[in-house]
This record gives sequence, C-alpha cells and structure tokens, in this order.
Amino acid sequence: MRATFRNLYDQFNMAAFIRDRRTHAMSVLRWTLILVPMAAAVGTLCATFLWSLDAVTRLRFAFPWLLYLLPIGGFMVGLLYHLTGRSVEGGNNLIVEQIHEPGGGVPLRMAPLIFFGTVVTHLFGGSAGREGTAVQLGGSLASGFGRALKLDAEATRTLLMTGIAAGFGAVFGTPIAGAVFALEVLAIGRVEYRALVPCLVAALVGDWTCLAWGIHHGVYHVDAIIPVDAPVVAKAGVAGIAFGLTGLTFAEANHALGGWLKRLVPYGPLRPVIGGLAVIALVWLLGTRDYLGLGTLAATPDSLTIASFFGPDTHSWSWALKLLFTVVTLSAGFKGGEVTPLFFIGAALGNALAPMFGVPSGLFAAIGFVALFAGAANTPLACTFMGIELFGAAYAVPIAVACFVSYLCSGHNGIYLSQRVAVPKVPAAHLTPDATLRDARTHRASRRRTRA
Repeated sequence: MRATFRNLYDQFNMAAFIRDRRTHAMSVLRWTLILVPMAAAVGTLCATFLWSLDAVTRLRFAFPWLLYLLPIGGFMVGLLYHLTGRSVEGGNNLIVEQIHEPGGGVPLRMAPLIFFGTVVTHLFGGSAGREGTAVQLGGSLASGFGRALKLDAEATRTLLMTGIAAGFGAVFGTPIAGAVFALEVLAIGRVEYRALVPCLVAALVGDWTCLAWGIHHGVYHVDAIIPVDAPVVAKAGVAGIAFGLTGLTFAEANHALGGWLKRLVPYGPLRPVIGGLAVIALVWLLGTRDYLGLGTLAATPDSLTIASFFGPDTHSWSWALKLLFTVVTLSAGFKGGEVTPLFFIGAALGNALAPMFGVPSGLFAAIGFVALFAGAANTPLACTFMGIELFGAAYAVPIAVACFVSYLCSGHNGIYLSQRVAVPKVPAAHLTPDATLRDARTHRASRRRTRA
C-alpha cells in the first residue's frame, strides 16, 4: 500500500512538474513574440535617429551660420511641445513614473516629438545628448505595444523596462549595459531582477537591429597598458570622488537653472529662445564651437571631441566648459539627453586629473567616461558593464571602483528626479520609503529656507 501511494505521489509530482515547465515555455514564447518585434522596431528607430544626428551635425559643420538660428529652432520645438506635447514633457521621468505606478501609459506621440526636437537641437548647435531620445523612443513604442496587446499592469511595467533597455543598448552599442541600466535606473539601491532576461533580450535585439542597418558606434582606445595594482586602484577611487561631485554639480545646476527659468519665463516656448541666445553668447565669448552638439564629431582636425581626451595632450578646463554649455542648453528646454555630454565631461575631467595622479590620460579618460555618468544617474553597475564593453576587461577593477565611489559621492541627487530611493546611500531619516529624488530635493530646499 505504501509503495502504491508513493508511486501516485511521484506521478503527481511529475505531472505538476510538466505543467509548470509547459506554462514556463508558453510564457517564454509569448514574451519572445512580443519582445523581438518591439525591440527590432526600437533598434530601427534608433538607427534612423543616429543617422539623422550624424547628417545634421555634418550639415551644421558645412554651414556654420546655422548656429544663429538656434533660438528660432528652440522656439519652434518649444511651441510644438506647448501645443501638442504637454503630456510628454516629463520625458525620461515620465517613463520611470509609469514603470513604478502604471497609469495612463506613455503616449505614442512622445516618439516623433522627441525625435524631431533632438534633431533640431543638434542641427542648430545645442549641447545635448541622445540617450534621452533613445530611452523615450523605446518607452513610447513599448507602451504602444502594451496598449495594442491589452497587457496588464505588471506586464506593462516589464515591457516599458525592455523598451528602455532596447533604446539604450541600440544607441550606444552596449547591450549588457543597456539591460542593466533598465533594471537599475528605477530605484537607488534596488535592481529589478524580475525583468532581467526580457531586458537582456530586448537590448541585444535592439543593438543587433541597429547594427544591421549599418550604424557604427564610436570606438575609444586606451593605448597605454599599465599593470592594475593597488596604487592604480586607489587613484581610481580618489578620482571617483571628483567624478561623483562633478556629476552632482551637473544634475543640481541643471535642475536649479531649469527651475529658475520656469519661474522667470512661465511661457515655455520662450525659454529655449533665451537658452539659444546664451549659447551663441558663450561661443562668441570663448571663441570656440568645440562644446556644441554631441562632441563625437569634429568640424576641423584640431577641434575637440571625446576621442581627444584619450590622447597625450592635457585639456585642463574642457570638462567645465562642456558642463556649462550643456546645462544652459538642457535647462532652457532643448531636447536631447544628458548622457553623451556626461561622457564628454567625464573623459575631459579624467584627462585633466591624469597628470596629477601620474597615470596615462587615456586610462583616466576611460574611467571618467563612465564613472561621472554613474554618479549623475545613480547606476554604478550599468556603468561598470559599459566600461567593460567599451574598453575591455583589462581595467575592469579601477573602472568599477571609480563608478561605485562616484555613485556614493553624488548623494541623493541625480539627473532623473523620478528615481526612487529604495535603499539610501547613507542613513537618511527624512526619506520616507520609496521617496523620489524630487522629494529629496524638496526637503533640502525647505531646510535651506528654514535656516535662512
């Protein structure tokens, strides 16, 4: 009798096991049928976007007078958003909010609006990036897929995260970093492992699709090879403090100037006009156009680009000038992103710090490239993976150390105010569970007013 019950028990377990595996297989098939076309569409859009940026940047080099139309271009984009895009003005923050608390979704019109706005910014010389556009393209398209397929709230959350991964992975050619970024950017101190495989699949498909369209990403080399010993790692950690504080400065300057302009000029389309005039004034005052645009292409052989900071020459203040140009551009309401300018600022700061630490400029440029972004975006894991994907594993340890230190030193600040604080970096009694960085800024501002 006991043997009979044992056999029945074993058969029941086997049947349950088979049912579970079948359910799992059907879920994988379902998600594959959703993710592959969605990520391929995002990769195609990103390829078109990157081709467009390259084309308008070269057009601006050929016709330098286009810079003087920057205020007009800014007004056009500002008016377009004012009339049709108020619901998507939150940009990346809107996507993060919808992942945390799915509601109305991300409107599909976000994609054409941010595409057009970013291309206009770069055509006329604004200092902005491309990551924001890629993430918004991915998020908008993923949200559209979710609505069309009538997915529930939890599935929509996952799909939005995969849209971020596909856009980020495609636009930078770093699929692993793209997947981890989508998992890590939502909350400080917490990684959304439940979407790990979908995000990786989406990032890979987005990147492969972008490459299939013939898009090539910039390649940066660390030419000098030195042993990774304790002194080098220690120097990377100390430099990480500078990268984190600079990332904090960038984020806070952008938020503070943007908030001040909104109070000073309530009518949105006029703010880019002021910002455009300020960028033109900076060009005239400094006598250089090296800090316009992405910073990945050069108008002349002696112009500065990100690649310049991997060479032997030292550029002491380029990081501060690019920071200034970018803060003025983005805080005034021009569209684009922060990440590529942060790469420029980080590489330039690493180049400036290298002689002080007695290390090759290319090594610290590579470390700064990703570490400053780690502090500003609060994504040390994604940035570590990005450093390995871009520069190889030989310097993985100093890259990781700099990224982690930068993350700690940037505090509860960042470029994405909708990021939540799941695990505070340091004890913070004023932060309620899952408070956002916007809440943290509001608390700091109220404390300053109380002290004053």
